Amino acid sequence: MSDDFSFPKARHLRHAADFDRVYSRKCRAGDQHLLIFADLSPVETTRIGLSVSKKHGNAVNRVRIKRLLREAYRLRQHDVGEGLDLILIPRAASGAGLRDYQSSLVRLTHKLRKRLSTPQADSSVTPSEQQR
Repeated sequence: MSDDFSFPKARHLRHAADFDRVYSRKCRAGDQHLLIFADLSPVETTRIGLSVSKKHGNAVNRVRIKRLLREAYRLRQHDVGEGLDLILIPRAASGAGLRDYQSSLVRLTHKLRKRLSTPQADSSVTPSEQQR
């Protein structure tokens, strides 16, 4: 693994179709600071998208949270690993800082990677939806 901590545009989820694909997979994990949706990436690298709602306050606050999330990923991208598309959603009023987001990101992505690697996770249909 290289010591490169850059975060180029190729590592950003930018298209609505990519966001829709990740959300429709319904594979998610969360804690008190962060909710993460995940899917296997069609490209080799891990890409992230951010969704910060107006519940977090004005534009200045939302942009600050986005910067913190990007920095948390940039610093811990080697711990997260490759091959995932992630959507990071901060919890409202969590008051999380950079270290909180870093630890949540690593812990939750490991949990999501395990879920995505199980054969059961290959189906985006939940058991309750199959009974309908």
